[in-house]
Amino acid sequence: APDDVSMRVIADHSRLTAFLISEGILPDRDGRPYVLRRVMRRAIRHGHRLGIERPFLHEVALKVAELMAEQYPQLNERRDLIASVAEQEEVRFRRTIQRGLGLLDERFAALDEAQERTLAGDDAFRLYDTFGFPLDLTEVICAERGYEVDKPGYEAALQKAKEQSQWAGQEKAITDVYRDAAAKLPEGGVRFTGYERTEESSKLIAILKEGELISEVSAVSEPVDGVELVFESTPFYAESGGQAGDSGVIVADGARFVARDTQRPMPGLVVHRGALEQGAMRVGEEAELRVDCAKRDATRKNHSATHLLHLALRRVLGEHAQQKGSLVGPDRLRFDFTHGEPLSLEQIREIEDIVNERVQWSAPIQTEVLSMEQAKERGAMMIFEEKYGDTVRLLSIADSLELCGGTHAKNTGDIGLFKILSETGVAAGVRRIEAATGMNAVAHVRSLEDQLSRAAKIAKSGGGDLAEKIERILAHDKLLEKKIDELQRKLMEGGGAGGIDTLLASARDVGGAKVLSVETEITDRGALRELAEKLRDRLGDSVVLVGSAAEGKAQLVLTVSKSLTSRFQAGNLIKSVAQKVGGSGGGRPDMAQAGGTDVAQLGAAIESLYSVVEQTAS
Repeated sequence: APDDVSMRVIADHSRLTAFLISEGILPDRDGRPYVLRRVMRRAIRHGHRLGIERPFLHEVALKVAELMAEQYPQLNERRDLIASVAEQEEVRFRRTIQRGLGLLDERFAALDEAQERTLAGDDAFRLYDTFGFPLDLTEVICAERGYEVDKPGYEAALQKAKEQSQWAGQEKAITDVYRDAAAKLPEGGVRFTGYERTEESSKLIAILKEGELISEVSAVSEPVDGVELVFESTPFYAESGGQAGDSGVIVADGARFVARDTQRPMPGLVVHRGALEQGAMRVGEEAELRVDCAKRDATRKNHSATHLLHLALRRVLGEHAQQKGSLVGPDRLRFDFTHGEPLSLEQIREIEDIVNERVQWSAPIQTEVLSMEQAKERGAMMIFEEKYGDTVRLLSIADSLELCGGTHAKNTGDIGLFKILSETGVAAGVRRIEAATGMNAVAHVRSLEDQLSRAAKIAKSGGGDLAEKIERILAHDKLLEKKIDELQRKLMEGGGAGGIDTLLASARDVGGAKVLSVETEITDRGALRELAEKLRDRLGDSVVLVGSAAEGKAQLVLTVSKSLTSRFQAGNLIKSVAQKVGGSGGGRPDMAQAGGTDVAQLGAAIESLYSVVEQTAS
């Protein structure tokens, strides 16, 4: 029976969902994460077929974790992550389905008007490409409504998209010029010596400029930018594993090249990108490569701190907190990790304490090169999605043991101080921490102290009661705003210049109804609604829009007499108007509200109501 098939699909896919999430794979747009997303969405679609109208997949996945926890303990350890990711993905997909159904309704209406019963292949593909509707789901919905899908047209649109994607991939692929440059290198490619030193003499193997290999570059009258240099060996670290590439200078016989960045466009090839400021450089000549040590030192401190941060996250949040990405530069570090909810202030402080405690240990940071099997036997942490070779570099920092090819401080004490700057969400089940170390962390703390000092001075506080004083000021400010709104309402009701009578006189006859659209200085939304209702009642059968700016945002209230709601829906009207201020809104047929961020367009939005009503009436 169809129901049996759906239940089996849900059972099977929820099991796969639980295991993949427990391994740190989260639903996304490509690769294995996209496989997970498709599996989850197929299970959700089968739930939809069974008439389940609420998020359910996370409950089934948790049941899987419960039943199989004895054989697979990680399922129970990461049950919170499994539940959070599965539920968030389903909630998002259900919203997507609703938007897709809205598009289908529009297409069905157009087909009815044209007396046709076939949904165009381009429309079916748009549902797939934009809203994630697989073809079978579109076919089911169409069949339920008495339509069919142009499958050949869908396949043609899909093939066209694949060809465009392949072309885009070719554009991003390694260019021939890099292959030609790599071919000039000894076997094994550019030799990296940056673990041992920051200066080295090396032979220039290739010069690249504007996508071509050249034998010489010279700065005659002005610097030559957009140059890439390839050397036989280099102490410059090429961007990899989230760590930013080194910068520095390269000098040779009166020539000076400023390397702003170092990249690895293909395995074995390292290019130094920047500008030749003076002199000339020729292939085959020796040059002196000098890394910017200040930038390297700051970067490696941050890199070492990411490993301690990873350790602290797993200690505080649990073993499910796995690295999903990082970016390490000289100024700060960024670390993405799996976790289903925002961190509390207490958790953030505990994480900082764990890292800073190990900083105080001044524990030596040690590296060794060994086989992958040996690293596994030692219990080294490794990133699930990362590809490793047979030989790996094992990094030991205090009680952290991970695989890493980056550059690091000599001991944890070099980090100086670790301070979390922010913690945010970047995707379902993925959080991001930005942090600073050393003097950058000190600068951040001093910036906070300066802000507190200025706030205390403004609030006339000694510092100890600053929070209470700010609360009192805000409460008083809110009370004054209410009094101002009350006075403005009384002035309007008084009938003088700018009062209700003046506003009523500006109403227009549009589409067989009285239409009034006005801007006011009233900031309280409740007072705005009250004013709109008074204007509507005084006008009789009418459409009234009242708008104002408050706290840098536009706010709109629109009301329609009940006798007119069969012709003019307040929710539909305000959506059109709100677009002018970069916002959206909705509500009942007779009353709707909206907001927007583009306050500069508030006047245009107010004026647009008249044309919106006219178009709706026609």
